[in-house]
Amino acid sequence: MKSSRTNKRSDAMPDKIPNELGYHMPAEWEPHDAIWLSWPHDPLTFNQMDKVEKVFINIIDAIHKSERVNLLVKDKEMMDRIELLLKNKKIDIRQVNLIVHDYADVWFRDYGPIFIVKQSDGKKNIAMVHWIFNAWGRKYHALMKDTIIPEIINRRMKLLCFRPGIVMEGGSVDVNGKGTLITTEQCLLNKNRNPNLTKKQIEEYLKNYLSVRNIIWLKNGIAGDDTDGHVDDIARFVNPTTIVCVFEEDKNDENYLPLKENLEILKKARDQDGNPLKIIKLPMPGFVGDGDGRLPASYANFYIGNKIVLVPVFGHKNDRKAMNILKSVFPNREVIGINCTEMVYGLGTIHCASQQQPSI
Repeated sequence: MKSSRTNKRSDAMPDKIPNELGYHMPAEWEPHDAIWLSWPHDPLTFNQMDKVEKVFINIIDAIHKSERVNLLVKDKEMMDRIELLLKNKKIDIRQVNLIVHDYADVWFRDYGPIFIVKQSDGKKNIAMVHWIFNAWGRKYHALMKDTIIPEIINRRMKLLCFRPGIVMEGGSVDVNGKGTLITTEQCLLNKNRNPNLTKKQIEEYLKNYLSVRNIIWLKNGIAGDDTDGHVDDIARFVNPTTIVCVFEEDKNDENYLPLKENLEILKKARDQDGNPLKIIKLPMPGFVGDGDGRLPASYANFYIGNKIVLVPVFGHKNDRKAMNILKSVFPNREVIGINCTEMVYGLGTIHCASQQQPSI
């Protein structure tokens, strides 16, 4: 397998914060060196494991042609089996880097690092922010060990690593790369995350460690979301001045009022320079779930790759409408639908399971 490329820097804790050193969190559509994923393995997360594995194979197959895939696997036995699955799919395994280490679950976006970049002497440098992961407010004790994964990754990459010392998940924030960040009060102000911090103090952490200067606070997330309202299920930047925002047309649906409230907030919001943003409504796929309850199915949980956009679809009549909207805002990328009906039973889909590594 292809070895992981390293950045020749110390992984010691720096004396200054990212904002002081000129680092910032880039937008997702900016060039990537790699996508990070973790292979599914826990039957408590997914009942139909074989179907979910096919989803991951489809994701890797679609993305590996335009960016390297860094894939966490638990052990040598799993690695050998995945290599065979990749070869059977005719995936170029030279583009896939299998990294063996124990981990609990697949939701890399939330426990993995957020990569940040800066320009210096005409060259781009990369570093990482290692937040504390507490399994979405200590909901799942067995998953809390994944908070160590950024440290494990950085033993290989040897980047500058900033540790703010507060709880934060990657799926709770989205940025335009120019200074504006969107998030939700339901998540970041939840007492199961950082109960001793005020809203203003949390904003200071976001400004200091991600180098944003304008924060748009939405209210609540979608029904069925155990992350307490992650923004990557409700609103996403698609370019520096445009946000797609999910909206429920059915007034009797439980998502109707909270999503309407978020939409109204965005219509009044401004970017980092005080300019209004263009807001495009993205439909919802209706009720996805079973007798045990609703699942957090959303078309907003897409991943923006170098040449493609991977969109979760659910076999609903709105799949095509959502895909067409995203094709209109990503005219230079191929928009690919990945059926995530089985994957969403684990309470997340494509964006939740992935993290982009910016190019240097």
